[in-house]
Amino acid sequence: MTPFPEFDFFFGVFLFLLLRLLALLYNLLRLPRLAPKPTPARPTASLLVPARNEAGNLRRTLPTLLGQGAMEVLVLDDGSEDGTGEVARALGAGHPGFRLLKGKPLPPGWTGKNWACWQLAQEARGEVLVFTDADARWEEGALGGLLEGLKGADLLSALPRQEARGTFAGALVPFVMGGLFSFLPHPLLEALRVANGQVLAFRREAYFAQGGHRAVRGEVLEDVALARRAPRFRLALGVALFSVEMYRGYREAVEGFGKNFLEIHLKNPAVLLGSAFYHLALYTLPWALGRWELGLLGLLERLALQAALGGPLWPAFLSPIAPLLLLPVYLRALLPGKRWKGRAL
Repeated sequence: MTPFPEFDFFFGVFLFLLLRLLALLYNLLRLPRLAPKPTPARPTASLLVPARNEAGNLRRTLPTLLGQGAMEVLVLDDGSEDGTGEVARALGAGHPGFRLLKGKPLPPGWTGKNWACWQLAQEARGEVLVFTDADARWEEGALGGLLEGLKGADLLSALPRQEARGTFAGALVPFVMGGLFSFLPHPLLEALRVANGQVLAFRREAYFAQGGHRAVRGEVLEDVALARRAPRFRLALGVALFSVEMYRGYREAVEGFGKNFLEIHLKNPAVLLGSAFYHLALYTLPWALGRWELGLLGLLERLALQAALGGPLWPAFLSPIAPLLLLPVYLRALLPGKRWKGRAL
């Protein structure tokens, strides 16, 4: 008799899938959802965009920011080599409140994004500081909805809709980013200060009182580190307001996720490898070993997840191979010499 009979293993898989479905159901019912709202007549919000080699993304996203009616929109060109500054300047020409900033050299001990965001914060005049990635597209009414959601909080993190190009990236990105929604119920996500740095809205006073990005200057997961310093933190679903295309294809997704996957897993290789096995066990092995009922249960969870997050349903049908597509990400996370946008990390 083996110490880990097949029945026990697959019963464990069933329990984990059931817990994910219950967490998903709770979050569908209780997780706050941001809705489009008219921008207030006198918005005191600064929209702040760190941009390094983001010319292609800004052509798609900067017009949506300029149309929000914010007090100001600041873009910081962080040593780009692809004409990011020229593109931003052309798009913002003649727009009231638009400013293009030239980034200063990266000091020792800082990550590039944290340094860019800190420079933006020094220049911003708004009572609300909104940091948004250059690949985040804002829908009409997004700023009004974000400001409404910030009421009663010092920091609001919005979860955007995730988009990806190509079959493999389209399977991988929603699998990673959407998995959070069914991992834990919302109160635990907030208690653990789980945040998404693609859209972060701070009250100015609280941001500087907690040290802002300077206080987390060396953190790769600066969003989580900032959330842990905020006295009143709120996590909300923002798929009706924002969409993000993080990576252009599978190779870029592997590099992008690989740069911070070890930090996401508590900087512990054992936890990282445990995560790899967990996802293989839940979504791949049931199909490979003929346990179709468990495979269908995992597929049901992923279909409900995709529907809840406003994305297309087809990535859910690729969830059995998504853990296999993740294996190079885990390997990249364990290897030294990571680089992103031409910079060593």
